[in-house]
Amino acid sequence: MVNEGLHSASDRRERPRRTAEHVTLGTANLNPFGDLHTVQHLSARLARGVRAVFEPLLRRECRTWAEPLVVQRLADYRVERPDGLTAWLPMAMTAAGTPAAGQALAVLDGRFVMELLDLFFGGTGAAPATLPAEFTPAAEAMIAQLGRMLAEPMRAAWEPLARIEFTPGRVEANPALITDLDADDAVVITRFGIASGTAKPVFLDLLYPVTALKPHGPSLTGKVHGKTAEPDPAWRTGLTRAVMDVRFPIRSVLAEPMVSLSLLMELKAGDVIPISVGGDVPVMVGRDRLGAGTVGTSNGKAAIKLTHISYDLDRAFGGELQ
Repeated sequence: MVNEGLHSASDRRERPRRTAEHVTLGTANLNPFGDLHTVQHLSARLARGVRAVFEPLLRRECRTWAEPLVVQRLADYRVERPDGLTAWLPMAMTAAGTPAAGQALAVLDGRFVMELLDLFFGGTGAAPATLPAEFTPAAEAMIAQLGRMLAEPMRAAWEPLARIEFTPGRVEANPALITDLDADDAVVITRFGIASGTAKPVFLDLLYPVTALKPHGPSLTGKVHGKTAEPDPAWRTGLTRAVMDVRFPIRSVLAEPMVSLSLLMELKAGDVIPISVGGDVPVMVGRDRLGAGTVGTSNGKAAIKLTHISYDLDRAFGGELQ
């Protein structure tokens, strides 16, 4: 890991970070979405997926978290980043049923990429003392693989809000070479910390251009309902009707004779195993005992007449479905 051996894993980037508020540049409002609590909530969901991506690569247990997001111009974000090799990976955003398309950006420190590459080839996670000016083809392949691995948890995290597919493009060491991206564009910056053991954390930044999020503006500014919100009556009625149509297997065990191993090994076709059927036989629904009944016939078919029911169906289902 980067800076292995430091004694605090809770360190954050030292540079000050503004909260997601209404920031203006001249008369232009960088953040038209308000407080962006919804995006912050999605970032917290995505943090779990980020851990699932990097733990196998780091070959050790790690912790991940989402930091408070900010909204600023891409040029300002670039100025605040430390100097050195940086991976800028565009992630094409395609929303189902929406003609508009955009792209997010995954941003990783070049040293962290080199460490992952060394680990991938069986090393200890060491990176060159002096980083090159550009990524090697092997490093570019590593970054592309990271993009493909991140695409699924990103899609899953955004699914409650919108069905967006993320597709990684070509990594660049200079963001100016990325098409359809301008330094004056406003971006929503979500940052994820990754820490293992006592090592200083490293960070993954995911940037969403404001223009790419505008088609989802109503969802971003909508209220998030808590768990105490009343369910929709029509939805509940439909769910109840669907549940009532679920089919359950009902079975009964007429007898369970016991035989010795020697007799079992001597059995052949035509042998008779005697059984005795009691007055009441158990009636099962799945693995639960519904009750008991007597064996007989009905309309010329074998049947069981229930004599008593021992399973409280009203208590098990009625309270939830009324």
